[in-house]
Amino acid sequence: MAKGKPWTANEEKQLRDLIQKGASTEAIAGRLGKSRNAVYQKCLDLGLKSKEEEAKGYTSSSLKMPRELPSVEDALKILAAALRASAEPGLDKVEVQRLQVVATLARTYKDLLADYVNYRLIEAKLVELEEKYERLVSQTKGDASKRDNAPVVPASEK
Repeated sequence: MAKGKPWTANEEKQLRDLIQKGASTEAIAGRLGKSRNAVYQKCLDLGLKSKEEEAKGYTSSSLKMPRELPSVEDALKILAAALRASAEPGLDKVEVQRLQVVATLARTYKDLLADYVNYRLIEAKLVELEEKYERLVSQTKGDASKRDNAPVVPASEK
């Protein structure tokens, strides 16, 4: 087995074909000379799921990034929906755990987003203050050069 060796286009094509035919990751690994973990990771990278992984209910940790961040209000709505759903009678243990995860994630997101927004406001204020400082410095230099270029008037003439 060639550990760490990059996948070729031909190997990726073979992987797709074997997944489509229902081959297990272990069989694919043996056929391609890769580790089972390498096959599994490549399947994740390519968005492929083997039949055995679908049957076992494996989930992928790859995430699609949103174009825009949801607002604090959106996070609170998700949190409220999870709270409302958790009050329903007859929920099984798995659904209760799922709702707890959703609520925890929504709450964490809201807190992090609020920190981010505060950071951005502080950053904008800092930029504004730096610009004011630069204007004051250049104004002070201008005033100093005017004083340096002004004719010296003897004290007796004042």
